[in-house]
Amino acid sequence: MQHIREHLESFAPLSDDDWFIFKSKLVFENYPKNSIILKEGTTENYLSFIESGVARLYIPKIDNDLTFGFAFAHSFVSAYDSFLTQSPCTYQIQSITPTKLWRINYDDLQAIYEETAIGNEIGRKNAENLFLIKSKRELALLNKSAKERYLELFSERPELIREIPLKYIASYIGITPQALSRIRRQIS
Repeated sequence: MQHIREHLESFAPLSDDDWFIFKSKLVFENYPKNSIILKEGTTENYLSFIESGVARLYIPKIDNDLTFGFAFAHSFVSAYDSFLTQSPCTYQIQSITPTKLWRINYDDLQAIYEETAIGNEIGRKNAENLFLIKSKRELALLNKSAKERYLELFSERPELIREIPLKYIASYIGITPQALSRIRRQIS
């Protein structure tokens, strides 16, 4: 749980009282490799902190899933749009590796916003951080070549190459696995 506190405190200082309230509402869940954490069509009711493991966000398709996000240890994962609106999700979340989550449900998070001095600020800053990550990816898809997107991803997140199947990485950067193989041959 200490990693959660450290992550939250990267946004704003957290008093011991506020931390006690927050951690008292967390629930632990363990997901084996390739488990569905959230199924398409269900409503996201949790904001989850990854203690260990890797998760991917994707749109399931018959031929090839469309991967559009990854979440790693010591970060949050959620179908955040579904969580905020409390409406059914149009994509899925899957554990790529064995994944341990600390989860807080929607109602408990709303109570934290009401009961703690710092909850709203941490929530806002975390949401801003998620927006910046999403915006950066969208701009890269529009402005950079597939090779540039791959090299940037590899330099920023080398753990991707070790832990995530290449077909998911190819989908994430918007190319086929065959095109990714060609890029990897060119740069090796």
